[in-house]
Amino acid sequence: MQTAYITHPACRLHDMGLLHPESPARLGAMEDRLIASGLWHYLRHEEAPPATDEQLLRVHAREYVAAIRAASPREGFVQLDPDTVMNPHTLEAALRAAGAVILATELVLEKQVENAFCAVRPPGHHAESARAMGFCIFNNVAVGAAHAMAKYGLTRIAIADFDVHHGNGTEEIFRNNARVMLCSSFQHPFYPHVGAESSNNHIINVPLPAYSGGEVFRAAVSERWLPALERFRPEMLFISAGFDAHREDDMAQLNLLEADYTWVTEQLKDIAVRHAQGRIVSALEGGYDLDALGRSVQTHIKVLSGL
Repeated sequence: MQTAYITHPACRLHDMGLLHPESPARLGAMEDRLIASGLWHYLRHEEAPPATDEQLLRVHAREYVAAIRAASPREGFVQLDPDTVMNPHTLEAALRAAGAVILATELVLEKQVENAFCAVRPPGHHAESARAMGFCIFNNVAVGAAHAMAKYGLTRIAIADFDVHHGNGTEEIFRNNARVMLCSSFQHPFYPHVGAESSNNHIINVPLPAYSGGEVFRAAVSERWLPALERFRPEMLFISAGFDAHREDDMAQLNLLEADYTWVTEQLKDIAVRHAQGRIVSALEGGYDLDALGRSVQTHIKVLSGL
């Protein structure tokens, strides 16, 4: 079976301003790299549908979803927080980003593809149940995980988040839901300035000091994530795939390389094969140096696809 690559043209039209690092060029950089590498033509390409309110309301407050719809501008920009802006295309992009993970979940669970990568923006892991922040509006991976539980009856979902920033929104949404295990590595102290002290049996947070490289990251994953995931035995694995911990990304100060993303994807795929029938849905989060992002996504998808 193939790896699905799910995106939508609206995700390129969401634009938060000329100098904003979370730019439409990110998607082009990934696609250019996949085409140049030859991977592009081996993937199953799907267009993301919009998420429905029913799907969003599994993880977001009704008042919040209504407020986002009401805030959508007909022209110009609307500021949701100091980092997060809506233009006239943002609402559709955000609905399609969440909808991509919904579609990916269905394709994987219905055995139409082996796994899936959602090339979407805005990203999602900072979005809390009733709060947009950190470039994120709807929590795409959380929406997908909740769909897997609600529609397909899964009872053990794991989310692995290797973005350089802690997935605070994902933690807030599933904090009291032991059916979902969140494994998150992140630079600390750093935005969003939470997560270092909030681990429990199903929230496995691994703060990493600035300038940590691959050796430190791999040790953290090996010692903290992998034993927890083995005990949990997830029925499905979601990945919040942020590539801003790359050495060339000046958004932060971690020093990972493509080889580290290859390694962590291999480890997560092994977990999924042993416990979850290989079922993985990965969704783009951060990654702002365009060349490093393209190379990192290429290696991530290469492992997922087995090519």
